[in-house]
Amino acid sequence: MKSARQEKILEIIASKDVETQSQLIDELSARGVKSTQATLSRDIKELRLVKELTSDGKYRYVAASRDEYTDFDLRLKKIFRECVTTYATAQNLIVIKTLPGLAPAACAALDGMDIDGLVGTLAGDDTAFLAMRDVNAADAFEKEIEKLL
Repeated sequence: MKSARQEKILEIIASKDVETQSQLIDELSARGVKSTQATLSRDIKELRLVKELTSDGKYRYVAASRDEYTDFDLRLKKIFRECVTTYATAQNLIVIKTLPGLAPAACAALDGMDIDGLVGTLAGDDTAFLAMRDVNAADAFEKEIEKLL
């Protein structure tokens, strides 16, 4: 269902100039695909859609090129490396300590990395909580953190 919806989204933006999420929801609905704004927002993030300026001065959604993915991932990893001071695993949770004020940046970096098993993040000022799917996912990601740092 998710992959079919995302395929429809890519078809729509390839064939029409879609400027807003509301327009995209309407286009999906016209094709028999129901979606909420929250679901569509997640799809846009997962598909890495970006807005580009058209020749008539409006914006439209387009799929980002592969080079943009790589640059984005490298920037996120750099932010993560520069923010994190320590980390610890507790069952399926990972607690990350950052420099003051940088936990939100670390969580944003993690949310953008498409990490297998990451259910969600929560940021305070200098502490981030990562909820992993299970203990095995937490252990596997802890090894990834070691590589990042």
